[in-house]
Amino acid sequence: MRTAISSPPAQTGSKGGNDPVPVAARSVLPLSGEKGNVPSEVKSPENRAKGKEDQQEQDIMEAALRLLSESQSYWVKGDVENAIEMLDQAYALILETNGDPEIGRQKDDLRLLISKRILAIYSAMQSAAKGKRGEIPFIMNADVEKEIRSFQTVERDFFISSYQRSSLYRPYMVKELKRLGLPEELSWLPLVESGYKIKALSTARALGLWQFIPSTGYKYGLERDQWVDERMDPEKSTRAAIAYLSDLHGMFGDWLTVLAAYNCGEGRVMRVISRQHINYLDRFWDLYNQLPYETARYVPRFLATIHIVRNPAKYGMDLGVPMEAQGKGRGYETVKTNKSMRLKDIAQHLNVPEEALCQLNPELRHMITPEKEYLLKVPPETVEKFASVADSIPHWEQPPPTPRTRPVVIVHRVKRGETLASIAKRYRTTTKAIIRCNNLRAKRGITVGQHLSIPIREVKATKKSTYHVAAGTGKKAGGGEKVIRYQVKKGDTLSSVAARNNTTIGSIKKANGLKSNVLRTGQVIRIVKTDAAGGPDTGKKGKRGAGTTKTGKSRSAAQVKEKTYTVRKGDSLFRIARSHDIEIDRLCELNNMRLKEAQLRAGQVLVVE
Repeated sequence: MRTAISSPPAQTGSKGGNDPVPVAARSVLPLSGEKGNVPSEVKSPENRAKGKEDQQEQDIMEAALRLLSESQSYWVKGDVENAIEMLDQAYALILETNGDPEIGRQKDDLRLLISKRILAIYSAMQSAAKGKRGEIPFIMNADVEKEIRSFQTVERDFFISSYQRSSLYRPYMVKELKRLGLPEELSWLPLVESGYKIKALSTARALGLWQFIPSTGYKYGLERDQWVDERMDPEKSTRAAIAYLSDLHGMFGDWLTVLAAYNCGEGRVMRVISRQHINYLDRFWDLYNQLPYETARYVPRFLATIHIVRNPAKYGMDLGVPMEAQGKGRGYETVKTNKSMRLKDIAQHLNVPEEALCQLNPELRHMITPEKEYLLKVPPETVEKFASVADSIPHWEQPPPTPRTRPVVIVHRVKRGETLASIAKRYRTTTKAIIRCNNLRAKRGITVGQHLSIPIREVKATKKSTYHVAAGTGKKAGGGEKVIRYQVKKGDTLSSVAARNNTTIGSIKKANGLKSNVLRTGQVIRIVKTDAAGGPDTGKKGKRGAGTTKTGKSRSAAQVKEKTYTVRKGDSLFRIARSHDIEIDRLCELNNMRLKEAQLRAGQVLVVE
């Protein structure tokens, strides 16, 4: 088993922690190849007199120091297993001592240093998850074979293109995984997650190479605001994913279960484990049939990916040339910015393709740098040029929001036989607009008596866009005519609306396609107004409308008179209808009222003819 730790502890007295031999040891004994610099106490006449036996002891301790140096080299490389092995050998060499007090003291000091180094390594390893961190069981079974066949056939193009994109990001992933002692095969996980697409977005709002949802991204330090979303930063999201995988391994201890938890959440996997009647049945294949289908398929897809990339020829896959080899991957340097600038403008001033800057800074949500200090990634050769042109790059200012006109909304009570389509057609809108305005579920439909809010778009009338349809001609009207929209109020009638707007009942009915004289409260109607003398002719030849004379000529609104009655205290609809010789239904129709819901108040004006 090979594991690695995050970083070797600093050595007391060394510069930058890079001195492979402890200072205390160097003060006691020379390193190999430094025999000419042996301290005076070692080269004293008394020590030289001891002869061959003392020289052997000296060689043993030099060999121990060489092993100590080799241990340090293995440790820096992340090979903890060999680092400890070298320390064990060094300790065994100096375990025994002769009766010379000076040699014994030096060996005791060296043994103490080696012991401290071993303790330091084991102490640093305590933060790592337990278990065989370097081993993922790459088994082959029917489920894995099924996913391999899928990658060979229907998903072949997806697999090859994903593999080629992987070369842009995997080197950094492998480096971080090795540094922290996790299996480097985990660097293939984004192929299953996102196909190595930086901006991949799932239906669950998971984003980026590693498909973080916002909450998990926040938990692992991925910033998300109006300017940036670090789930799309390949390096920051990789560090966050490795931290998450490490935490999951510390929780489950089995890499395949870790992958399942990464896909559907550790809570879901914990609940499945808790339902197991036998405590030790908690590995992935024990839980396989109880996990969600997507998760149960997720792990075999990952295993199938590893099998193919290890031996593509065996599975008949030609993976092509990686993008990095095609020259699409490039290094970068960072420069500080402190104002909002479009990447397009920066690219023009640096004389580099805009696509290159977008590829280096995918975490910028709108391809605009934040209005604060930000480390912008640029091609290495443009760092000096950026410093000289930074002040000349225009500052981006957010444009003012576009004013939105709110639609007029009227309330409609659903009648028997009506559908969303018929209601939408009646009010000249769409079914989608009604569904959206009322938060309806399209499959559930509507019910009789249900009240719906109907959105009606406002139309600003202009001389160019408004027109009046003359009776029997269908041509645009000229002069000072214009079309307005009017929302019917309680108590309005066709006569009162026509008189108020200097038009005729026939004109209103013609403009709105009305077959009766009944208006509903909240209804929006089109009214053709004219400022010129003589309103538009809305009658048909040989017939007399409500706004025409017996000769068929149009009358002005002033000539159309209504007979009204002012309600007194104690009046009722029945009494008013009887006193004016009119049927009660006709009275309700003229005043846009319902008999069952009608309520009279003193001073109210009713149309009685």
